[in-house]
Amino acid sequence: MKPQDPALDILEKPLADALGERYLSYALSTIMSRSLPDVRDGLKPVHRRLLYAMSQLRLEPTTPPKKSARVVGDVIGKFHPHGDTSVYDALVRLAQSFAVRYPLIDGQGNFGNIDGDSAAAMRYTEARLTEVAKALLDGIDEDAVDLRPTYDGDGDEPAVLPANFPNLLANGSSGIAVGMATNIPPHNVGEICDALRHLIKHRDAPIDTLVTFMPGPDFPTGGLLVESRASIVESYRTGRGSFRLRARWSVERLGQGTWQVVVTEIPYQVQKARLIEKIAELLTNKKLILLEDVRDESAEDIRLILVPKNRNVDPEVLMASLFQATDLEIRFALNMNVLDGDHVPRVLNLREVLQAFLDHRHEVLIRRSNHRMARIDHRLEVLGGYLAAYLNLDEVIRIIREEDEPKRDLMAAFSLTEVQADAILNMRLRNLRKLEEMEIQGEHDALTAEKAGLTELLGDEALRWKRIAEGVAEIKKKFGGGALGKRRTDVADAPALIEVPLEATVEREPVTVICSAKGWIRTVRGHLAEADHEDVKYKDGDSKGFVIPCETTDKLLVFASNGKFFTLAVDKLPRGRGFGEPVRLMIDLGNDAEIVDLFRHQPGRTLLVAGEDGRGFQVEEAEVLAQTRSGKQVLNLEDGKAARICHPVVGDHLAIIGNNRKLVIFPLAQVPVMTRGKGVQLQKYKDGSIADVKTFAIAEGLSWRQGERVFRVTDLTPWLDNRAGVGKMPPNGFPKQNRFT
Repeated sequence: MKPQDPALDILEKPLADALGERYLSYALSTIMSRSLPDVRDGLKPVHRRLLYAMSQLRLEPTTPPKKSARVVGDVIGKFHPHGDTSVYDALVRLAQSFAVRYPLIDGQGNFGNIDGDSAAAMRYTEARLTEVAKALLDGIDEDAVDLRPTYDGDGDEPAVLPANFPNLLANGSSGIAVGMATNIPPHNVGEICDALRHLIKHRDAPIDTLVTFMPGPDFPTGGLLVESRASIVESYRTGRGSFRLRARWSVERLGQGTWQVVVTEIPYQVQKARLIEKIAELLTNKKLILLEDVRDESAEDIRLILVPKNRNVDPEVLMASLFQATDLEIRFALNMNVLDGDHVPRVLNLREVLQAFLDHRHEVLIRRSNHRMARIDHRLEVLGGYLAAYLNLDEVIRIIREEDEPKRDLMAAFSLTEVQADAILNMRLRNLRKLEEMEIQGEHDALTAEKAGLTELLGDEALRWKRIAEGVAEIKKKFGGGALGKRRTDVADAPALIEVPLEATVEREPVTVICSAKGWIRTVRGHLAEADHEDVKYKDGDSKGFVIPCETTDKLLVFASNGKFFTLAVDKLPRGRGFGEPVRLMIDLGNDAEIVDLFRHQPGRTLLVAGEDGRGFQVEEAEVLAQTRSGKQVLNLEDGKAARICHPVVGDHLAIIGNNRKLVIFPLAQVPVMTRGKGVQLQKYKDGSIADVKTFAIAEGLSWRQGERVFRVTDLTPWLDNRAGVGKMPPNGFPKQNRFT
């Protein structure tokens, strides 16, 4: 029968189902085989395969290194069928002391630097394992972990390493999978060991107690961890959070009262060259007014010099401005999303991560003990055969010389097993010495005693945990001391908030903000005179809207017809001779909303806001500042109604006039101060809406401008009423536009 053509074997399936199945397979492959570390050894597959391949190449800490290209070739040829560049990048990172807290690879040659320079090509560099990596591999040949077939079935690779080192927390990990990510900072192995030993004794130890032993991350590049203990405990309790990390700096006194700041440690994963470039860019753009210059005097150690503008600058304020604007302060996210012992991705808390490591060490101890027990049993069997042969040496020699099947006859004559008979037949003649017999007896006795100890160990769980605790203590002794084990990141309390005045980051200079009627905004240098307003150019079809003299350190408030306030920083507005940019690109002002008012923010002032239906209230100006471009809703409006009024409050009375030309005056005390809402009825309308509002001092009378003339009425008795009155016709001479200005 002719086989069917595979191209004709078509399976009909909805496209959505087919895509879903294939994308799910891809997502699972990314999660399981690429992006998330295993909680037991803290390694991703590519790192695990690198270490295993190097162990097979016998690249021990005491042996000469081999070319990195040789290592990468073995990895991609035997275990990891991916690009050589990605494998070499993984190898390089494991060798970088500024990237990994406890390097797993000892690199010879150019492996990059903290400036962000890349490593030399793999044909130039050499590599071998470190003692830390050797600890991770300890027991790999003693059935400590499961082996699985490689991608081509030509060999085996470990599913996880025995991991006699808490690598996940010690070196951290980061990765992005499909729909999930992980980000774990490095920690101090001595502190981890203390927490592990406490957890062995107290399995349900609270997170707060564990944090006493592990106060926070310990980054390779040092720095200062400025986070409150409560925040750290909460992050470790949930497995998610963030840590605020700052550069380490000090003030270096110079002659004649001058000084400079010296930065000796920068935050983790911040490239020094890019950091300096960012500071220089801010200096050029006049965003760091307190800073005069930045210099890099680094050699092997980091030494960044920050020169203040003058000696009267406060160092704390200078650094606070730099912490706000640059990566001299970062937030390192914590997301302990890992593959647990069952290869299920989960977000674990600190206790669960530590317990998973201990459970893995317990399983490894049992497997290695069973493996050793089997080896001892085999050796004891062989030694028993040797001893039987020595006791009957002449008969053994005769059987071997004269019998046709000596193996069978030896087994029958001395009740030997097949293993024992083979061992006797394979014995060298030189071993037939009396001294050898004594050595065999001594080895037999030693192995018998070791077997008894292993039997006791396998039968007593408390003894096993005691042995694990001793192993943890050995890890601390080996890796927790000296220059490698000393804590590099100091843990400090959250710093007191230092208010950095805007003048410290923006150069103060006079400007005029020009906003057209259609919302195109820009600034020009200096304050325009009143006579120069008419010379300002606008786009065709556009006209004058707002002209506001202010300074670059000011903020502008935008009040929109939807009742929202928006905040604009003057220094962020476009400059130049053009027409500027639309305000709608800077704030989320909908197309159905218009700008009601635009003015300079003055702290401590009170505003009066009102809608076209005559409802309004007073609001403190500080309450309307918006922190985001989406604005802040202050005046709530009925459907179909719009905001119309936003005026600063002065005096003690309020005058309001509607487009029905009715004026009413009442005390300001009748208008409540609120932070948000619809407000109260200021004037009642039958067929009309609000036209204008003015607040004033009743003792000075009510004034209004018409053309160049200013009119004032001091006897306001006919219009005095309570809030929500209808009002009366205004005084003679009041503008027909029903406006006070």
